[in-house]
Amino acid sequence: MTEHDTCRGLLEEWRRRSPVWYLAWGIVYEFLRIVTHPREFRNPWNITDAWGLIHALLAARSLKMLIETHRHPEIVEDVLKELSHVSDNLVFGMHTAILMREHGVGKIYTLDTHFHRFPSLEVIDPLQQG
Repeated sequence: MTEHDTCRGLLEEWRRRSPVWYLAWGIVYEFLRIVTHPREFRNPWNITDAWGLIHALLAARSLKMLIETHRHPEIVEDVLKELSHVSDNLVFGMHTAILMREHGVGKIYTLDTHFHRFPSLEVIDPLQQG
């Protein structure tokens, strides 16, 4: 089984059975960027097919989208006090971590090791499931 198959299986499991799981729009757009990029994949997806997968995920009743609330600036300031060294590529991850904290979500499934730098998150490698 490939890494993609493992991760796809985890998404399918969440879509079918999980009481609640979360995505952020930034992650959606990053997914679309990566899977359609010819330097990332030998056979990149076309944008219509990539959006088709996202559309199917968005149809899951258990999916909740993380969006900024009125507390967002306060949470940004708290995170910057904890991690004043944030710069360049870590800023994207910081936005996701901030949204998660804002909504009380403490667990992230990712291969991105940058998320280990956020003390409020429990980082889970999706390839180590099962």
